[in-house]
Amino acid sequence: MDATDRKILTLLQADASLSIAELAERVHLSQTPCWKRVQRLEQKGVITRRVALVSPEKIGLGLTVFVAIETNDHSSEWLARFAETVSAMPEVMELYRMAGEVDYQLRVVVADMAAYDHFYKRLIAAMPLKNVTSRFAMERIKQTTALPVPGAPAVAARK
Repeated sequence: MDATDRKILTLLQADASLSIAELAERVHLSQTPCWKRVQRLEQKGVITRRVALVSPEKIGLGLTVFVAIETNDHSSEWLARFAETVSAMPEVMELYRMAGEVDYQLRVVVADMAAYDHFYKRLIAAMPLKNVTSRFAMERIKQTTALPVPGAPAVAARK
């Protein structure tokens, strides 16, 4: 991956709706070589998908909850069942297996406290868990999906 690929990644993370013509202009390539680079990045799994980012509050999902889970069972069978069960819950935006005191960390987005209570009851009914700790976000200060691409030249995002 060279500097041009890194610049393409940085630009597409800022705005995946850029046309190939505009992307090519910004990375100083003609359209065909630029398109081939994007296709290669997709084929290699560097670009996994292109999506629209939605404001949770604008669609009635105003409560973000960070859920820490501890379990007594650390078997591969339990992990597989837990990962499958929790991944199928649409409120779960992210699921991580952790090192340290907490075994799993979830980021859950719901409409309100009643919706979270409903989610919580489904979660604890689905799997045997040792402890579930919920932390409620009061304010989102920073949120980004753009990864800092190592070695990428700085690019100015256009609106």
